[in-house]
Amino acid sequence: MPTPHPWRKPEHDDLADLARAFFTKEVLPHTERLLAQGHPDREHYRRAGELGLLGLSVPEQYGGGGGDFTHEAVLLHEQAYAGETSLGLAVHSGIVTGYLVAYGTEEQKRRWLPGLCGGELVGAIAMTEPDGGSDLQAMRTRAVRDGDDYVISGAKTFITNGGLADLVIVAAKTDPEQRAAGISLLVCEVGDAPEGFRRGRLLSKIGLHANDTAELFFDGLRVPAANLLGGAEGLGFVQLMQQLPQERLVIGIGAVAAMERAVELTVAYAKERTAFGKPLLGHQNTRMVLAECATRARASRVFLDDCVARHARGDLDVATAAMAKYWLTEGQCEVVDRCLQLFGGYGYTTEYPIARMYADARAQKIYGGTNEIMKELIARAL
Repeated sequence: MPTPHPWRKPEHDDLADLARAFFTKEVLPHTERLLAQGHPDREHYRRAGELGLLGLSVPEQYGGGGGDFTHEAVLLHEQAYAGETSLGLAVHSGIVTGYLVAYGTEEQKRRWLPGLCGGELVGAIAMTEPDGGSDLQAMRTRAVRDGDDYVISGAKTFITNGGLADLVIVAAKTDPEQRAAGISLLVCEVGDAPEGFRRGRLLSKIGLHANDTAELFFDGLRVPAANLLGGAEGLGFVQLMQQLPQERLVIGIGAVAAMERAVELTVAYAKERTAFGKPLLGHQNTRMVLAECATRARASRVFLDDCVARHARGDLDVATAAMAKYWLTEGQCEVVDRCLQLFGGYGYTTEYPIARMYADARAQKIYGGTNEIMKELIARAL
C-alpha cells in the first residue's frame, strides 16, 4: 500500500533508485563479514562519495549535492529499508556536515566538506560521556586555550563512527564554571592518531553489530583554535540544540522505514508459512496483528512526512521533533516485536532479518536523547 510523500519529486525517485542499488548490490552482500569485523569498510564510504550519495544537502561549491534535507531523508530511508546498518551515514551526512554548513567558516567548509562528501573522510560527533548520558550540560571534557591551540582532556563514549572517524566534532567545556554557556564545539582531525588522542574499544552491543560504536579518549590533544565552530566560545550548547531536531528526525526516518520493512517481510512470510493446514495469513489473529502493524506504519509515515516537509521549510520546532523521535521509535520497537512473534521460533534466529531488526531497534529509543528526555521536552512546550 504505497503512501505518497507530499514533499517528494521525480529527482527524489531517481536518488532512491541509485541509493537502493548501492546498498543492495555493493554493501549488503558483505553483511556477514561486516557483522563479524564489527565495523564498516572504509571503501564503502568512498564508493558512496563517488556515487554522489554523501553530503546531499551540502552546497555544490563544497563538493556536495546542492540539495536539501529531503534528499538526505531519501538516502537514509533507503538504507534503513534495505536493512543496511554498517555505514553511519545518519551521523556522517545527516549530522556532521550539517554542523559544518551551519556554523563553519568559509575556510573550515572548504577544508573539510569536500573530503566528507567524497568519502575520503569519515565524520563523527562526540557529545556523550561515560558519566553524563543525556545530561549534556554536565559534561566534564575540557578544552583549555593555550596560545593558538585548545588542549582537550576528557572521555567520550557511545560514539557512532568512532572507530573509523577522521574528523570528530567534540563538545567540551571551555568555561568549566558555566553549564550550558560553557560548552563549545571543536573540530578534531584524528585520522592519523595524533598525540593526546586514543580510540578505546569498539563497544559490544546487542544490535547494530556492523557499525563502529567506540570510546574516545583525549589526554592533552592539541587542536588549533581556528577549529572552533561558530567563531566564539560558549556557543556549543545553542548549536547542539539547534541541530538536535534534525538528528531526531533522522532517527525517525529509520524507525518508519523499519516498520514498513517489518510489515512487508512478515506479510510475505505469512503467505508462505502454513500452520494447522493453511497459510498463517489465513488465521484471524495473524490478519489482525498485521492490520494493526500496517496501520501504525501508515500513520507513522504520514506524521514523518509532515515533519520532513516542515523541516525543509525551516519550521520544525523542538517539541514536534521530540514527538517524532519518541513516538516513531516506540512504534518501531512495537511493530518489529509483534511481527517477530508471527515468525515463531524462526523469528528468534538470525537466519531471518526480523531477528536482527529486533535487536537493532532497541538503540533507537536511547540515542539522540532518550525517549524519557523527549517526553520532558514535549511537556515543557505544553
